[in-house]
Amino acid sequence: MIKNENISDEQFNQKVEKDLLAHLTVNQKRNNIFIFLLIAIVLVGMFAYYRQIRYGLIVTSMRDYTSWGVYISNFVFFVAISLVGSLISSMLKLSKATWSTPLTRISEIIAIAAIFCASIIIIVDMGRPDRFLNVVIYGRIQSPILWDVMIISTYLVISILLLYLSLIPDLALCRDKLTGVSGVRKWFYRVFSVNWKGSPEQYKILHSIIAMLSIVVLPIAFAIHTVTSWLFSTTWRPGWDSTNLGPYFVSGALMAGAAVIIVAMYFIRNVYNLKEYLTDKVFDHMGKLLVLLSLIYLYFNINEYLGPAFKMVGVEGEHIIELFVGKYAGMYWAVQILGLILPIVILSFAWGRKPLPMLIISMLALLGAWFKRFLIVIPSLQHPYLPIQDVDESYRHYIPTWEEWAITFASFAACLLIITFLLRVLPAIPIWEMKRGVEPKSQEA
Repeated sequence: MIKNENISDEQFNQKVEKDLLAHLTVNQKRNNIFIFLLIAIVLVGMFAYYRQIRYGLIVTSMRDYTSWGVYISNFVFFVAISLVGSLISSMLKLSKATWSTPLTRISEIIAIAAIFCASIIIIVDMGRPDRFLNVVIYGRIQSPILWDVMIISTYLVISILLLYLSLIPDLALCRDKLTGVSGVRKWFYRVFSVNWKGSPEQYKILHSIIAMLSIVVLPIAFAIHTVTSWLFSTTWRPGWDSTNLGPYFVSGALMAGAAVIIVAMYFIRNVYNLKEYLTDKVFDHMGKLLVLLSLIYLYFNINEYLGPAFKMVGVEGEHIIELFVGKYAGMYWAVQILGLILPIVILSFAWGRKPLPMLIISMLALLGAWFKRFLIVIPSLQHPYLPIQDVDESYRHYIPTWEEWAITFASFAACLLIITFLLRVLPAIPIWEMKRGVEPKSQEA
């Protein structure tokens, strides 16, 4: 946060407003180039999806045995990083960690973008979009897929409400202070600020609702990752028949969520010149948090593989051999060392918790998190309990086609596009929470 200089509250608040509203009125050419690049990637993905709809899932490498591919890996990854909203906005806020205040809005935006793209990618995996209606119309309560749809929808709605409610005071500020913006944006700020006046009564109501949603979103956030793990554990495949899978997924999601907020912090801090708010101290705290979450995830990794590796029975043993010394050994050990152990080692030192080293380490952790989801999905499906016999050779292997990669990259581009768009029209840091003395009577109320 900015230094507590010997200035009055009014001067301090004016500086906060000026700094945190500045990026909303600046036309950044680099930003436009980035948006056009993302749109181009999305368009290529849409063309690939058109081919998938026209010719069917045969354009992918998914077959009867490897029926889940990079689509489901991507889905689980997006669901994982969506936990960042609950991690920052709920867990840290409820624990009175005031240093995390500048991160709340960024985390909420990332959570919404991630869960939206997770919803889209699961529809893509169904082959035809109309099949999603069958889940809604003919869904059975016995099916974990129906539970997943219900919990994802609930989580998305609550995340949007949590973001919007915390935005109302800042939207009113944009309505009153920003003059050099388009008519559409003026209308947006005026309508969605819902006649906010900043009275003590309004602040009291706002605090109460946000506190309630911060509590409600926590069990739902944990449920979404647990239900996602149930999609695997209720499917009879080696590597998935585990009661450890629920906490394993949750701990991995917490780690991925912390890593993605560090990457976002770094770029937002430099692009929008917010070094006084996203300080080295905030990076230091996030680095320590990432170490803690990585250690928890490391424990569940050991717990997940130690049992099957000790017994080495049947297909479970074949699955472990393929991961440890076989076809996927290179990817598996790279994920463990570069994406899990290395962040713990580097971030344990103060020099490793500086912004640039943390950016590199967090990107490695995120890359490892994605490939970890790939390793959870693909190798298990290629080792069914009933042997693969008398089928085409393509059934025995899985190498994603260009259509699958194009749609995968398009989903990442869409996620970044949503985040970039929201940051162009919304303050990246909650102004009203950063200011001093803006609620003079709200505490008494």
